[in-house]
Amino acid sequence: MNRTGSDRVWLITGASSGFGREFVRAALDQGDRVVATARTATDLGGPESDRLLHARLDVTDQESIDSAVANALDRFGRIDVLVNNAGYGLLGAFEEIDERRFRHNVDVNFFGALAVTRAVLPSMRARRSGHIVQMSSVIGVVPGPGGTAYAGSKFALEGFSEALAAEVRHLGIGVTIVEPGPFRTEASGRSMQWGTPLDDYAALIGPARAVFEATHGTQLGDPRRGADAVLAAISSGSPPLRLPLGSMSFEWIESYLQARIDQVRDVHPVGSDTDYR
Repeated sequence: MNRTGSDRVWLITGASSGFGREFVRAALDQGDRVVATARTATDLGGPESDRLLHARLDVTDQESIDSAVANALDRFGRIDVLVNNAGYGLLGAFEEIDERRFRHNVDVNFFGALAVTRAVLPSMRARRSGHIVQMSSVIGVVPGPGGTAYAGSKFALEGFSEALAAEVRHLGIGVTIVEPGPFRTEASGRSMQWGTPLDDYAALIGPARAVFEATHGTQLGDPRRGADAVLAAISSGSPPLRLPLGSMSFEWIESYLQARIDQVRDVHPVGSDTDYR
């Protein structure tokens, strides 16, 4: 992205709470202009200003996406930074989540981000400038029991985003995948959904749910500081492709990647000896 100072234009999805609201605050604090969006525009709260536009945007509704992007371009002339923040958690064993709920989680967390990205990219490509921030999760790197739907949606987002970054780099467009660990937002509170419990998975999923509910509101991560860290990273001379966010995210990801390297080395003698001779 060519613009690293103030006076950037941001379009932020899921801006009514949590990280989304903090991104709006941080961008405005540094003098940028913001299009803050949510499924229900009245949830955004506070008055608009000459630097802040509220817009309805449901990532599963193409008409609302197109309208919000058009309004942003009409009002501010460009979009410098897109933050795909809209999403929600759905946890539970695979058999505890019916197909309708599973698909909806993937539609919002993955295909929703794709739809907004597709709507914004042409204007960035025309200007040969822009940056896309994809809000993934530590669970998009480190999966575990109960994460089949949510981890699946975030793994898909990570793979898409890394490939996209390679496709648009020569056009002056950057991509950063943010991987937050536990933060004090509603992601593990009212926004979190759970599958329908089955006895065979109770010993596995029950304790995990208990931890989520018991620690909600006491997570180590401060979303205000997290948003500031993301802004600092993408405003640097070389924004990262991936940005783990929070101390626990770094711990989990480093441990997981080291374990994967060890696993690759363990199976190398068997899996590598398959070439034609």
